[in-house]
Amino acid sequence: MTRRRFMLGSACAGGALAIYGGEIERHWIEITHRDVFIPGLAQAFDGFRVAQLSDIHLDDYTEPFFLRDAVRHINELNPDAVFLTGDFVTHELLPVRFSIGPAWQCANLLKQIQCPHRYAVMGNHDVIVGSELVSEALTTNGITVLINGHVAIERAGARFWLAGLDDPVAGEPDPGAAIPASIRNVAHEPIILLCHAPDYADDLIVVPEGQAVSLMLAGHSHGGQIRLPIVGPLVLPDLGRKYIEGWFRFGSLQLYVNRGLGTVGLPIRFNCPPEIALLTLRSA
Repeated sequence: MTRRRFMLGSACAGGALAIYGGEIERHWIEITHRDVFIPGLAQAFDGFRVAQLSDIHLDDYTEPFFLRDAVRHINELNPDAVFLTGDFVTHELLPVRFSIGPAWQCANLLKQIQCPHRYAVMGNHDVIVGSELVSEALTTNGITVLINGHVAIERAGARFWLAGLDDPVAGEPDPGAAIPASIRNVAHEPIILLCHAPDYADDLIVVPEGQAVSLMLAGHSHGGQIRLPIVGPLVLPDLGRKYIEGWFRFGSLQLYVNRGLGTVGLPIRFNCPPEIALLTLRSA
């Protein structure tokens, strides 16, 4: 093969991969199903189904029609709760003001989720754009935002606690405020934690607040977004380099890392499709 033919063939292959990753796989949502066994979970919550959506990054590369498709998938799953683990918008090169409109557009689309329990935490891009601005858009559209806070999820006289941390990369997470002593280690009242950055689990497992958590849901890494055979992920963000996607366990703490919906850097996904996770809680 001549050098010219090799270069031409390489260019064609690269172009084909870019079209596949940018137009096909980037819009190919995978629904991940998993049972999660929670020690101490009341029988009233056995079978409680949680849909997790993360890293929407609306209007940077994620088109409104694609988020509408994700909302349609969630509504078809008919979950009991929807947990949104951050990065609703993107901040990279353009001034912050260009992300305010997409924050409201994203929240207006998420309002179409037909579920009584909808909760969110901030991601690093949201914090940079402005937590107050993004939170206002979400709360105005019926989505409760937890920033170093917690709330009780109740059913048939039983409950579990949902806690949410500020983003560990760009914000100021306060586990003591999100998981105070008053809700820790209460019989039949386990704690589920929303935290955008998965690698923050290493900080949590050495403190009493983290040791009281049964399940942590995170995103941030996009699962690597572009994962080449043998090489693996090309680029990973700070605090998203160790626990990249899927399931991890640290003693009593379980961690699930969602691959997210959107992209940053390049509008391409390869060997790493977007994800909606449907987690069914089980009494253990």
